[in-house]
Amino acid sequence: MSKAPLITLNDGVEIPQIGLGVWQLSDDEAYASSKAALAAGYRHIDTAMIYGNETGVGRAVADSGLPREDLFITTKLWNADQGYDSTLKAFDASMKKLGLEQLDLYLIHWPVPKKDAYVDTWRAFVKLREEGRIRSIGVSNFNVPHLERIIDATGVMPSVNQIEIHPDFPQSEVGEWCRGQGIATESWSPLGQGGELLKQPIIKQIADAHGKTPAHVILRWHLQSRQIVIPRSKNAERIAANIDVFTFELTPAEMKALATIPTTGRLGPDPDKMDMGA
Repeated sequence: MSKAPLITLNDGVEIPQIGLGVWQLSDDEAYASSKAALAAGYRHIDTAMIYGNETGVGRAVADSGLPREDLFITTKLWNADQGYDSTLKAFDASMKKLGLEQLDLYLIHWPVPKKDAYVDTWRAFVKLREEGRIRSIGVSNFNVPHLERIIDATGVMPSVNQIEIHPDFPQSEVGEWCRGQGIATESWSPLGQGGELLKQPIIKQIADAHGKTPAHVILRWHLQSRQIVIPRSKNAERIAANIDVFTFELTPAEMKALATIPTTGRLGPDPDKMDMGA
């Protein structure tokens, strides 16, 4: 069984609140990490076409021996494939690599405003869900104006917006807007990058008080902030440790203390400017 609680999305689909991210992992590394994660109690794996490891994730799912209905698999459409017909073609290619008949969640990886194709792309996503090939559809790295535009154009609300979130870049404005619309927020790069966030004194202090690691505290912050979270690792021990976050809770005072961490800004690209691969 999944060790993570389930969150019900606005379309009625349930998603495990914690999953494994496989960004920057090779195909073989993604296979090994996904297998380790599934053995440790994860039931949610997040990949993307541009990661180049959908095949590895698919092999891990096939080799896990777990019922398909117990697993939640996400992949993402890359920028170069945006557009109605090209989206449908790219989806078929991803599904072939994953070896799946139905996908649990498909995300538009970036809005790429310069290309101006994300509305037509979203219409293709709606079609794929209507055909039953995808259970849930969502977006990644969308700001509020991007979200408003696809909703106004199609009348269809995304189920998820996966964005960069960590305690020193909480993206509160986007998160609150999404929650007000019933859109779940999902955190990528939840622990920051380079380990600097893990060295924050207040995080270490809270970790010591609970007998946990700084990573546990940060992941717990995401969960208690009502976010879905997908930490990445290729270390089997760390993968197992990252899901061991359900035996303690941060107090209201600790959550307030974490809110005082200075904001550092984005680690990744600005969604309004990012046009890589377009």
